[in-house]
This record gives sequence, structure tokens and C-alpha cells, in this order.
Amino acid sequence: SFGLWAPNAERVELALIDSKANQTNVDMVRREDGVWKTFVAGVKAGGRYGYRVHGPWDPSTGKRFNPAKLLLDPYARAITGGVDYSGPIQDHTVESHYQPDPVDSSAAVPWSVVVANTAPPAPISNPRPLSESVIYETHVKGYTRLHPDVPEHLRGTYGGLAYPAVIDHLLNTGINTVQLLPVHHFISEPFVISRGLKNYWGYNTLGYFAPYAFYAAIGTLGEQVQEFKDMVSAFHEAGIEVFLDVVYNHTGEGSHEGPTLSFRGVDHGAYYRLTNDMRNDYDVTGCGNSVDSSNPWVLEMILDSLRYWVTEMGVDGFRFDLATTLIRDNHQHVNQDHEFKQRIANDPVLKNIKMIAEPWDLGPFGYQVGNWGPRWSEWNDRYRNFMRDYWRNAVPGVQ
Repeated sequence: SFGLWAPNAERVELALIDSKANQTNVDMVRREDGVWKTFVAGVKAGGRYGYRVHGPWDPSTGKRFNPAKLLLDPYARAITGGVDYSGPIQDHTVESHYQPDPVDSSAAVPWSVVVANTAPPAPISNPRPLSESVIYETHVKGYTRLHPDVPEHLRGTYGGLAYPAVIDHLLNTGINTVQLLPVHHFISEPFVISRGLKNYWGYNTLGYFAPYAFYAAIGTLGEQVQEFKDMVSAFHEAGIEVFLDVVYNHTGEGSHEGPTLSFRGVDHGAYYRLTNDMRNDYDVTGCGNSVDSSNPWVLEMILDSLRYWVTEMGVDGFRFDLATTLIRDNHQHVNQDHEFKQRIANDPVLKNIKMIAEPWDLGPFGYQVGNWGPRWSEWNDRYRNFMRDYWRNAVPGVQ
């Protein structure tokens, strides 16, 4: 069964992709709530798919539907393949931002993958309050890619991070929590690629339910999901909790000049905050777009993603990048009583999960240090700067 929320679309096709990259398109049926559904018998785990979304092309009102662009499922549990930045990945022509590009993008974009349901990792046997957490922030690839005690084929992978020698070393440092730099599936920015580089840190998410495919040692057709689960199980068995650094404030599609790979093509004006004239992205992240958590369906996607990583992937806590973006209302005003916070506080899955905010963004009144309340912990730059200066003997009158 496949479903896609696209309330302003006029037609949606499910594109099933076989082993030779041939596509079979299946028309979906619209429900009253704006979700398009279809059932296809015989689809197996590892099957690849995407969506083609038809609708009006009117960038002046935030509508950028273009069925020539194959789109990722925003709820895809796994993603395979990369982005060919020389391919037809923009929804508009090179000559004009206001003319739709008619060239099929399917050979130049990543694809969604059907994933089998498997058991989640066992929960940690000795959960602890955040006040007792000793957090080690690390990068899945960077931590083991040159590690001499990790088998070469596992270096830089989820499996490498869970290797016994690595876990033993972490335990010997005295930590009890690892916080992973972004592992939601991400892509590189075009300007980074143009310099012959790649996005290393991962703050450019494309799939909020999919673990980054290229950190997997055993495959990218769903195998990355199991490898991530096995990593979490190994940490939990050692008494180590797992936190994720998550980037729900923007996506890797960038501004309207960027690639159309998923959200923009499904419904640009629903997933992203737009300027009052609806022509451009309202950017409070510095990354070209801002996810619109004031839209109830988009907020639900964020909460569904968090629940998924807790219940199915075994995650124990989250650090939210540029968290202030998530508490802006539909007028772009910061609201500390935003439904995002209220829903988390009352959610049976999320209410006891450890939450850490990076309490700022780049928009008006975005600096919100000290305002998130007792339910949340915060990255506090004032405290960081003071402690750094203290240890450098740079605080006048304090020794």
C-alpha cells in the first residue's frame, strides 16, 4: 500500500522501478483529506519507487508541480542512489525560473525503497535522566574511517561504529551516550559539488525517515535500516544511549533555484515557508528554505519521523538543529507555546524522550536561549563561551 499527501495535486502517479530501471506508472486515488492512495500486489522489500505529481504550474502562487520530475516519498524508509547535478534536476528551465522543465529527471535522482518490517533494537536496560548523560558527539564516518582496529570493509559505517573495539574505547572514556551528527539521508549542495567537494557533516536532509545510505557497509536497498538497528542494539547492550542530531528546519532542496527531488514537487507551498507574495522561500535558516511546521500535515510528518526513530530504530534522544524555526507560526513569529512543543509534551511516545534544542535561527527574534522551558535542554552559547574563557583564564577576577 502506498500513500502520498498532496492536497493540491490534480493527479498522482506511483512509479515502480524494476531492476533494469524501467518504470511502471500506477494512477493513485485521492481521498478527501488530500492523501493519494493505491495498492499494488507483489511489491517486495528492496523494490524501488517514486512519485510523479501533476498540478498547476504557477510559481507566483507557490505552485510548482511538474510530473517530469520523479520525486522521493517524504516517508521513504530507505533511499538509494545519488543526485546527478549535471542532470535535469530543477523543476524549471535554465532560461527561466517561470517555465517548467519538461525533461524526465528519473535517471538523475535518488529513489525510494520499500523496506521490510523487522524487530526494533532492544531498549537500553538502564535508562537515565538527561542530567546524568555524558554525551560524546561523533560522526559515523569520521570516527572509524581510519581506525586500525576496525575491519577495513566496516570503516566509516554504522557497522564500524558498533564494532567491539570502538565501543570498548568509548566506554573507557567514561561516556554513556553517543550523539550522532546527522544520519537522516542527506545530499550535497550544488555549490559544494561545483567546487569538487561533498557535504561531510550532513546538515542537508532529504529523507526524514531514512538512514543515510552511504554509511551502510552491506547495501542501500533497505540493508542500511537493519545495519543502523544493529548498531543501536550494540550500543544499548553496552549501556550507551543513542541521540541523533536532527535537521527538521530545512531540506536539501534549497531555494526555488535548487533541485526538485521530493517536498517541493509534492507541494512547495505546503512544505516550505514562503514570502507574503508566495514567490520565494522565506529563509530563516540560511540554507535556502525553511520547513513550515505551522502546517498541520508537515508538523505531523515531523512528529511521525521522531516517533519512527524512537519506536522502530531505538533512538533515545534528539538534538534539534536551528530549533527556533520549528516554533514559528504561520506569520513567521516565534511562539514558545507552538503546537510543536505541545504535541511533544503530550505524545505517549515522545513525552519522556530526551530533547535538546539549538535555541536559535537566523530570523527575527530567533535567538531564544533560556526560553525553551524545563521540558527541554538547550545548547547554551553563553555558558559555552564563559566556560571556555574561564579555562583560558580570560574571565577578569575569576580564578
